[in-house]
Amino acid sequence: MKPTRADLFRGELLRFAASQPEDADILAAYTEDYAYMMDVDTEYAVPQNADAIRALEVPRDAIEFMLRTLDDDHLVGFAALHGIEWNNQSAKLAVGIGDPDDRGKGYGIDAVRMTLRYAFHELNLNRVSLEVIAYNEAAYRTYLKAGFTQEGRLRSAVLRGGQSFDLIVMGILRHEWAAGQTAGKQLR
Repeated sequence: MKPTRADLFRGELLRFAASQPEDADILAAYTEDYAYMMDVDTEYAVPQNADAIRALEVPRDAIEFMLRTLDDDHLVGFAALHGIEWNNQSAKLAVGIGDPDDRGKGYGIDAVRMTLRYAFHELNLNRVSLEVIAYNEAAYRTYLKAGFTQEGRLRSAVLRGGQSFDLIVMGILRHEWAAGQTAGKQLR
């Protein structure tokens, strides 16, 4: 008898997909959006062409998905679990919604919920953490809504445009996520 389970590759608005060769052009365009690059990573921003994107390899300690809409299969970004430590059952989460026109539509929270469900149900992880730059208030609110707890703050850890910003460390444990499911908090 097959186990009955939700489709781990589908959310309310999005689905996980493998990267396709044509996605590299879209992902490369994201790297030319300075505002996006400043929110998605703490490293310095460098625009990349599609060939450079295609040449990137997923590290052995990471799992990456492209995010596509359910209604029209439009690529909106990526979700990744990286720095996976199998012995500690932990990973770090990264989500990016690339096109400004795709932000504010609920894709971010759907991607986070899908990735947490995958992390806890499929990968049997116990902990997922992330870092968010303090000025990225939309992402911070999304992570709180998904059930993450602020665990710490690295003061003046990120330099942007000559200004220092704090880096907020957040995390969620499997039992916290499961309690949110039971309590009907829609953490899915």
